[in-house]
Amino acid sequence: MFRILIAEDDKGTRRLMEDTLSDAGYEPISAADGQEALELLTRKHVDLLILDVMMPRLDGFALLAALRRSGSQLPVLMLTAKEALADKKQGLRLGADDYMTEPADEEEMLLRIQALLRRAQAISSRRLTVGGTTLVYDDLAVEWSGTVTDLPRKEFQLLYKLLSCPDKTFTRRQLMDEIWDLATDSDEHTVNVHINRLRDRFKENPDFSIVTVRGLGYKAVRL
Repeated sequence: MFRILIAEDDKGTRRLMEDTLSDAGYEPISAADGQEALELLTRKHVDLLILDVMMPRLDGFALLAALRRSGSQLPVLMLTAKEALADKKQGLRLGADDYMTEPADEEEMLLRIQALLRRAQAISSRRLTVGGTTLVYDDLAVEWSGTVTDLPRKEFQLLYKLLSCPDKTFTRRQLMDEIWDLATDSDEHTVNVHINRLRDRFKENPDFSIVTVRGLGYKAVRL
């Protein structure tokens, strides 16, 4: 069971989010301000942080900055009433993985949490082997047939995502949401461009191919 920390100073909002997360199968724990959240993070394992901005003692931006300075890669979803573009950009620049404004749609929030947790799991595993091909996350490299191919970060993350779930179809929107952050100016055509580059790089690879699912998106198929 994934444990999710809710850092939110409004008691009613905390309780509502706790119920929503519990019903979805997560283990929620709560903090009433940024300082309490920071203390909990030093004592308990947490898989994801839902972070408000406007909190006493230590606000969300300050907490996020402290986490990233410490080297923490904990997935962070900022959920706040601060909806100005400048606030969103600040949160993303400080290292938030996603940013939603309140009141948030519960179903959308849960979908975003799922996406962040899937991404974190893929990153934490670091290596992925498909037949005679190995993807090395820390090096952004693909080893196969006695050669090593270094990839740009987005191409590597896209290939890693597809090969992590072979035969599963991902829409372009899903791939954009998981690999490109909210601050990007790119659109879904970017996914097509990166897919074509990957196909060109690995057209001779004997272990997998990337298939277009007409009208939906893409999937990786093991050969």
